[in-house]
Amino acid sequence: MLVFFPLNSFLLLQNGVFGDSQAQAKTEETEGSLQQGSVEGAETQKVELAVAPKKTEIFTSQYQSMRKIGAVDLTLPGAHASVVIDADSGTILHYDKGREQRQIASLTKLMTATLVMEKIKNLDEEVVIDEEAVYVEGTKIGCPRSGYCISQRLKIGEKISVRSLLQAMLMNSANDAAIALSKHIAGSQEAFAEVMNQKAKELGLSDTNFCTPSGLELDGREAECFSSAYDIARIAAYSMRYDTIWKMFKLPNNSTITSVDGKTAHTILNTDLAIDQVPNLLGGKTGFTPLAGYSLLMGATDPTGKHRVVAVLLDDPTRWVDMKAALGWTFASYQWE
Repeated sequence: MLVFFPLNSFLLLQNGVFGDSQAQAKTEETEGSLQQGSVEGAETQKVELAVAPKKTEIFTSQYQSMRKIGAVDLTLPGAHASVVIDADSGTILHYDKGREQRQIASLTKLMTATLVMEKIKNLDEEVVIDEEAVYVEGTKIGCPRSGYCISQRLKIGEKISVRSLLQAMLMNSANDAAIALSKHIAGSQEAFAEVMNQKAKELGLSDTNFCTPSGLELDGREAECFSSAYDIARIAAYSMRYDTIWKMFKLPNNSTITSVDGKTAHTILNTDLAIDQVPNLLGGKTGFTPLAGYSLLMGATDPTGKHRVVAVLLDDPTRWVDMKAALGWTFASYQWE
């Protein structure tokens, strides 16, 4: 199969066309991004490569993001891996260890939410809560932190809507909600993980293997559960076609969801501490396990509201400060034409 790539395309990351000049990605690390868009003014040549057919298109854009003259590189010493991409064109704007395979904790839930939107047409469908969901570890509905509860937890046999579970999973990163949704769709967490990994393949995500819908790693098999900053950024960009997901990210603290019969109310907090602090924020998702560390993804637009970006930080103990720096740098360093 003949594919047209820009001349010296394997150097584009270092030259700042698909990323900033600090990116020292290996040749194989660029392959997932080189098919996104074209480069104005670059000569082209025929390169004969065996390229797997692309099953699902993530990016479509009529605009090209351009690095401003004199813009300096972004440095985020707290992040073990970080990426910023143009969510519409797929162009890499910042890249540091973007394809390093790492545990990603609850950032996993963005793929779970995307599959909920694709597999369930009626978000008011009833889900019956089972024992496995109720007794999961970590954050749960009514308990925004392990061991800290602010309202009634889910009960075995309780009926609650897909919409309410989705809200709890996205806002408060509730693990019980993720499990209940996954079993409603696929029958078991294991079967749902297979659906997740099939979707990852369709999206061309080569550095991802999901183990659970919640992002909790499997005991003794932690190394099997991983993704990368670049793959997560692409999942986030793809998920932007579902407005429901991104609207839920921005719902306020102390929101309430109820059981279908209206008898049980649950208070939901929002883990996003930057809702009112980042200009033009679209929303974001936090993640933490002891193995993954503190991670964060966010989407935002430029001041015109026309151009969207996604930033991902993995294993970053200063994630909130670094995220503000990353988004501020992005819109100060790029323009769209």
